[in-house]
Parts: sequence; C-alpha cells; structure tokens
Amino acid sequence: MFFQLGCFKKTSNLFISLGDSGAEEATVETSQPSDKTTPTTDKKSEKRKRVTDKDAKPKKKKKKDQIITFMMKNTTLPYKKKKTIEDVLAASEPKPGCPADLQSLVTNYFTDKRSVIEQEELQLQDSCFLTCNDLTHSLSSYLKQICPKWAKIQKQHTEKRSAVILIVCSSALRTIELIKQLTAFKGEAKVLKLFAKHIKIEEQIKLLQKGITHIGVGTPGRINALIEKEGLNLQALRYVVLDWNWRDQKHRRMVDIPEVNYTLFSCDVTFPESCAK
Repeated sequence: MFFQLGCFKKTSNLFISLGDSGAEEATVETSQPSDKTTPTTDKKSEKRKRVTDKDAKPKKKKKKDQIITFMMKNTTLPYKKKKTIEDVLAASEPKPGCPADLQSLVTNYFTDKRSVIEQEELQLQDSCFLTCNDLTHSLSSYLKQICPKWAKIQKQHTEKRSAVILIVCSSALRTIELIKQLTAFKGEAKVLKLFAKHIKIEEQIKLLQKGITHIGVGTPGRINALIEKEGLNLQALRYVVLDWNWRDQKHRRMVDIPEVNYTLFSCDVTFPESCAK
C-alpha cells in the first residue's frame, strides 16, 4: 500500500510504504526519463513557453477601457469650486457704507448709458450726504441722530401724497422689519409700507391721497412706480435713507442684488438730501 505525498520534482519520486508488520520503509527511487516520455514533455514545455510569450506581450487597451481609466483618474483629482459673490461677501468683514460707495456705483451704472456731460451732472456733492451709520446704531437711534428736530418737523408736515422720510430697502420682509424698528422714533407720525407684494398700486395711491404720510418704507421698484404714476410726489421730501449695511441670508447687500440695483438707479429723481444707513 502506497501513499504519495505530492512532492514531484523533475523525475524523482518519493514514496513511503507501510508493511503489514507496521515497520516503516522509505525508498527513494530516482529514475531517468525514458525515450518514450521525452516527446510529450517537450511538447508541453513548448506550449507553456508559447503561452507565456503571449502573456508577456502587453495587451492593447480598447477605447472603452481607456475612457474608463481616464474617468477614474479624473475623479481622484481635487475639485476646485469657483468663488461666487456670496462667498466673497461672507469672507469679508462688514464695513459701513460711505458717500464714495454710492457715488462709485452711480458712476459705474451710468458709464455706458449717459454722455460724459450727463455723468458730471450726476456727481453728488458732499453737502447732499448726512452722517452714515457706523454699524453701532439701530434704525431709531440713527434717525434721532440725523433728524433731532423730528417732533417739530412732523407737526409742520401737512401735504398729502408725500412723505418727509423715504427709507429704501431690498424686499417686502425687510420693509416690515424696519417699520417695527421705527417705534421708538416715529412718535405720532404715520408710516406707510410701499412694496408690491400682496398690495396693488391703486390701493397705495388711495392711501397716500386720503391721509398725511410722514414716513414711507419700501422697495425701489414700487417707489419708482408710485412716482411715475404721480401717486407719490417729492415736494415735502427731506431725507432718503438707504438700507445699505443690511445683508440677507446670502450675505448680499441691497446694491448687490441685480434687480434691486437696477430699479434703484432707474429712478430719474432728484432727491433733496440722502444718507446711507
């Protein structure tokens, strides 16, 4: 009875035999290859060489494989996101507005829309501006600073379809917020909201004609429309306050929003005094 251990080296075989007596006998038989086995082994070795030679040659990649490898390589590259205006404004520190900021925006807006002579007429003098908010004031405290004689001014105002103070902001929601902040300043003055959301322009014109409005708060689009339809005149207007320093959820100021910026500068109106809050 014989058991093969699986050691097969060239032409030598190792066998372990177990006799009936239980004695172990190990015999090593080394036999040289006969002439009969040589041709078959040579053929096998030649076939193996041919296979190995074929495998050694690099395979040409198909177009699909090249596209896949190219895509895989690209996915490992770091992706650089382009910076938007929101990213730039979020990273920058808030700075209070100044007359130079407003003047530069006016110049840039009308560069390709007006002649050189007309652009010179748009230059605002320093006397047109009041003290700007340095980010330490609320709306009421700021208005008390620039208009210390408000109690006397509101009593003298008796003209309809007009307002003494116009506060210009970016949206209807911001308008409501600013009206709430006016409580400490307005006293007995009447405040009117001037925006287009859920309010028809005809209704606002009727409100301006019925009673006396001291303060108007709204968006530049609706204010411009009321002026064009003669629902709002500027005879008694003394102060224009721009909600300049406030930023929305995207960190944009009022002048950073394209549609608001366009309607703000499309108002062909000469204001008596202006200031940036």
